[in-house]
Amino acid sequence: MKVLTFITSIILCASAAVFAHPVIEQTNIYLLAGQGADERLFKNLTFSEEYCVNYIEYTIPTYEESLQEYAVTLSQQIDKTKPFILIGVSLGGMLATEMTDFLEPEKTIIMASAKNTNELPRTFNFQKKVPLYKLAGKRNVKWGARFLQPIVEPDRRKESDTYKAMLEDKDPEFLLRTIPMIMKWERTTNNEDIIHIHGTKDHTIPYKNVHCDYTIEGGSHMMTLTQSEKVNKVLASIL
Repeated sequence: MKVLTFITSIILCASAAVFAHPVIEQTNIYLLAGQGADERLFKNLTFSEEYCVNYIEYTIPTYEESLQEYAVTLSQQIDKTKPFILIGVSLGGMLATEMTDFLEPEKTIIMASAKNTNELPRTFNFQKKVPLYKLAGKRNVKWGARFLQPIVEPDRRKESDTYKAMLEDKDPEFLLRTIPMIMKWERTTNNEDIIHIHGTKDHTIPYKNVHCDYTIEGGSHMMTLTQSEKVNKVLASIL
């Protein structure tokens, strides 16, 4: 009798534990960084425990690989058997936009990015006609980025060490192959469900060019690092 009572107690305690702490399946979040960045771009962002955060690792694309084709290649890192959300910044936002066409994310959120070529600055159209980027070599591509970033996006200096480290770790071959990929992007329409967050002081992709759902006042192209408190509030309201 004592043994039976003991076993019954264990079963009841185990059952109580299960009901007291139900197992909740996490939704995967996949973060896609910008061209000259990596997962450190998201270091100041916070997500609740109901999400499992993953970083898409950029491989070096093949020669002549289009942005659409590259999106398909990178999508192999996504577990499509579980619910997931895409969050992309700059180039990462463009890739997330492409992925949304052939994947089924619960949400796609892009920041400091463009959903189609109509939202890109006019200089991109000029570069298509006069491809000066072809003059850049492995030695010059990083130097150009280091020189231009602080001028184009002054608040980058707030996280200067982080940006320098990310750029330093980038393979110049990756930069050289993704520049024409962006320049040759031909998308003119996009999925209407994509959620767009943009800053009013983004000088790389000007605020006036885009049709965004959420505005970050004073946010620059680097706002995930330099205006992270504002970005976190918007993300919390979406997620």
